[in-house]
Amino acid sequence: MDIFKEIERREHEQVVFCSDKQSKFRAIIAIHNTTLGPALGGARMWMYASDQDALTDALRLSRGMTYKAAVAGLNLGGGKAVIIGDPNNDKNEALFRTYGRFVEGLAGRYITAEDVGTSVQDMEWVRMETKYVTGIDRALGGSGDPSPVTAFGVYQGMKACMKELTGSESLKAKKIAVQGAGHVASYLCEHLAKEGAKLFITDIYEEKASALAARTKAKYIHPDKIYDVDADVFCPCALGAIVNDDTLPRLKAQIIAGGANNQLKDEKKHGQMLMKKKILYAPDYAINAGGLISVANELEGYPHERALKQAEGIYDTIRRIFATAKQENIPTYEASDRLAEQRIESIGHIRNLYAGKSEFVGRLGELDHMKG
Repeated sequence: MDIFKEIERREHEQVVFCSDKQSKFRAIIAIHNTTLGPALGGARMWMYASDQDALTDALRLSRGMTYKAAVAGLNLGGGKAVIIGDPNNDKNEALFRTYGRFVEGLAGRYITAEDVGTSVQDMEWVRMETKYVTGIDRALGGSGDPSPVTAFGVYQGMKACMKELTGSESLKAKKIAVQGAGHVASYLCEHLAKEGAKLFITDIYEEKASALAARTKAKYIHPDKIYDVDADVFCPCALGAIVNDDTLPRLKAQIIAGGANNQLKDEKKHGQMLMKKKILYAPDYAINAGGLISVANELEGYPHERALKQAEGIYDTIRRIFATAKQENIPTYEASDRLAEQRIESIGHIRNLYAGKSEFVGRLGELDHMKG
C-alpha cells in the first residue's frame, strides 16, 4: 500500500499516526477537509486485521464526515480517528488520556467524539487532556450519547424513502430488516415499533439482538440470513461495506436506509448496481447525520430541541437528494455528493474572500506599526 497515494487519492489534508508504548496506544487521526470549519468526527476503537485496514477505515470515514457535515448544512469539516485495540478489554483511563493529548496537539483542527467501540465515559477521560472533544455527559454540559438523535434522523430519512417509493411516508406494517442491535439500532427500532412496523433484527451478538427483538415484538434473524429476509426496507446499522457483490443479489428490499457508515463496499460500482436493480438507496452519510448534528450543537451549549429539529430536516435532505438523482438520472450517492460538493465550493469561495481581506488588513496594520 502506497500511503501517500491513498491520502492524495481521497484529497486528505492531514493524517496523523499516533503511538505511545507505555499506554499501549496506537491510533490514526485523519483530517479530510476543513473548508467549512474544523474537522469533527468520532473515535472508533476496533481490532483491525492490519494497520492498512485501520488506515483505509480512517480515510474512508473521515471523507464521509466531510460530506455528511456539508449536506447537513453544518459549518464543520470532516475527520475521524481509529484507535487500534479491543474495545471490550483494552480500555482504560491512560489510553484515552493519551489520545486526548494527541487531539490537543492538533490545536482545534480536529474535534473528536464517541463512535463504534467508544463511549461517553471514554470521552470524559479524553476531556481531561483537551477541550476539543464532544459527546460528554449532559450532566457536565455536553450532549451525551448522540445515538438517539442519529436514530431519529434515520427514522425521518426512512420515512422520506417510503414517501418517494409509495407516495406515503407511513411505515405501519412495513417489513424492515435491521442489521445491528447497538445503540442507534435500539433507539431506531423503538421508533419503528411505535409506528407499527414489522421488524426483523440481527446482530453478531445473538443475546443483544434477541433482547431487542423481544422488547420491540420483532423476530430474531441469524446474521447470515438477514440479507435474505423478504423485507420492504433493509436497514444496515452495524459496520460498513455490507452492500457488495455477495450480498446485493440476495437483497429483496426495495429500500436501503440505515445508520451504518460506508454501506457500499465500492461506492461507484454498487451505487450503479442499486440504480439498475431499482433499489432506492438513502446515502449513508446523509441519513445518519443526526449524530454529527447532535455533537455539533454541543459546541453551542447543546440546545437539545434544536438538535432534534435539525435532525428532523434529514427528511427534506433525503427528498432533495432523490429529486436531484431523478432529474439528472444519476445514482443517489452521486446526487448526494454533488449537493455536498456544491456547498463546500460555494461556502469555501466566500471564506477565501474573507480570509484574503483579513490577511490584507492585518498586513496593513503591521506596516503602520513598523512605520510608527
